Amino acid sequence: RVVARSSSAMSEADAKPAAAPPAGAAGADAKLIALRAAMKNAGVDAFLVPSQDPHFSEYVATCYERRAWVSNFTGSAGTALVTRDEALLWTDGRYFLQAEKELGEEWTLMRGGQPGVPEPKAWLRDSMPKNSKVGVDANVHSLNEARALRAALEAVGSSLVCVETNPVDEAWGADRPEKPTAPLRLHAAEHAGKSVEDKLAEVRERLKKNDADYLVVSPLDEVAWLFNVRGGDAECNPVAIAYGLVGATDATLYVDERKVSDDVRARLVTAGVTIKAYEACEDDVRAVAEKGATLWVDPEKVSAALVAAAEEAAGTGAGAPKKKRKTAADDADAADAKPPRSAIKEGVSPIPLAKAVKNEAELKGMLEAHLRDGVAMASFWCWLDAEAAAGRTHDEHEIGTVVSGFRAKQAGFIEESFATIAGEGPHGAIIHYRASKATARDVTPDSLLLCDSGGQYDCGTTDVTRTHHTGTPTAFQKEAYTRVLQGHIGLSTAVFPIETSGFVLDAFARRSLWQAGLDYRHGTGHGVGAALNVHEGPQSISPRFGNPTGLLPGMILSNEPGYYEDGGFGIRIENLLVVKEAPTSHTFGDKKYLMFEPLTFIPIQKKLIDWSLMSGAEVKWLNEYHARVWELVSPRVEDEDVKAWLREATNPVEVKVTVVG
Repeated sequence: RVVARSSSAMSEADAKPAAAPPAGAAGADAKLIALRAAMKNAGVDAFLVPSQDPHFSEYVATCYERRAWVSNFTGSAGTALVTRDEALLWTDGRYFLQAEKELGEEWTLMRGGQPGVPEPKAWLRDSMPKNSKVGVDANVHSLNEARALRAALEAVGSSLVCVETNPVDEAWGADRPEKPTAPLRLHAAEHAGKSVEDKLAEVRERLKKNDADYLVVSPLDEVAWLFNVRGGDAECNPVAIAYGLVGATDATLYVDERKVSDDVRARLVTAGVTIKAYEACEDDVRAVAEKGATLWVDPEKVSAALVAAAEEAAGTGAGAPKKKRKTAADDADAADAKPPRSAIKEGVSPIPLAKAVKNEAELKGMLEAHLRDGVAMASFWCWLDAEAAAGRTHDEHEIGTVVSGFRAKQAGFIEESFATIAGEGPHGAIIHYRASKATARDVTPDSLLLCDSGGQYDCGTTDVTRTHHTGTPTAFQKEAYTRVLQGHIGLSTAVFPIETSGFVLDAFARRSLWQAGLDYRHGTGHGVGAALNVHEGPQSISPRFGNPTGLLPGMILSNEPGYYEDGGFGIRIENLLVVKEAPTSHTFGDKKYLMFEPLTFIPIQKKLIDWSLMSGAEVKWLNEYHARVWELVSPRVEDEDVKAWLREATNPVEVKVTVVG
């Protein structure tokens, strides 16, 4: 079990405040010194610092950016581990180059997923001395994470310690940002497509089938979806820091009540939702557990701290059996008695799948968002080509500002869906690169630019990548680009049985690259929320076999194969796709078959294509795609220069095929 050290168990030395960094210490070194002092006070030999907040968000509010603060690594995924004399940072292949640039000398980069690189719990098990105490903040570790850590440590005679105060917070001190207070807003019924009442009714039906009394809703996008509200507590993600608790006859939204306007409160109250302070969630979880209720929790998405609160209350409250002197009659009764009802019932929440399968209103809103986005991005690429033709240069940071500016001109634009990735030349090979004024490279009249960007609109969320050359590409750049495009087409045109898992489809996107001995170190596709987070599950397309989620009509995924030449350039082509039923001539096994339709309508640069590699079917696909871009986007374009650029960018291509022999 996860053991929490009480304040009474702390020694007098433990209770001392964390020592301030010595004079002259600076940067990451000073942060590590302060953190190690706080760890010593907490009585732990090592401390794990994950990226997530108490809701296991990918992108978190600044007050929860503990891993970024202590390590200076700003990528969205990673885990830091600090011991008395080591500092290690795990991240995945998207961020290897970025981490190399951002980590200080005291840090060791652990390239996750690579041969011979252990996961953090395996490193702790194999590298820490026996009887080591490894500290965690149970508020930011899921039940499953804490359970796995505990098992790994106890197997070698060490222990997991849940600290009362996060040592990173102590080291961060007064400079740690306050929790955000962005107001909640209602998500319009015309875009939600389903009322709060209907969503709650569906959850209650699932509760009944699962023989549970309450569902704990922890992930922020699930809370936002369930209650049809949106917020602004995390950059680029329209969510609020909040919990939900749904019972058979009641539902509660736990959120900073200063964020709740009169119209939001009125709508939720009408739907039978009670609004309480964010901090009241743990108290209510304790209260219902104490009364004998069973709480349905997703062990991957609910914190070990919240589960511990429920179990503690159930073990000491009115719902728990009372100890008394046993009699022979008691023994006879016990043989027939049902086992005591547990406070916790673990299982995958019903919300992620319901949220992933978009209804017609959500799909309509997503298409509208992408058509607005098509105008914005056509305007941007037209502008960039004109600037290059005039011999003008702009750095990557400026490019990001210009992209955002074109989106901001579109109706219903709220914010970016993530910080624009504008990588020129070698920066394009940093998969999730983020330009700063200090590091930005110039985009010149002869540059290869990878631009991955997206927008949050009132009706939907966009995410698109295009790679564009402003001058003359090399032969290898054209080959790599063409093979990436062929993979993009291969996945776009796939037809597959309903409920096929995404990992089965991943090879469609890599086939042409593999034929040339090329590949990329990231998944091919992620789910996307409807006016919600740009990354959502449970669906994905990836070579990893760990996600068996079957694809269903109404799901939205990205299609983004790429190629990255370290120190040279990066290429990625990304559209969002919606899963639809395919009109097949047969239905083997009485199964439905599925296909993809594009949501993204932005030209794919033809200059970068090596036409000698393209098949007739692939050229046909590109011409048909560009015809749709012109048909749907051009009527919305008012600027004549942009319209002329769009006409040229989408004109069909004729490729002569020479038959030899």
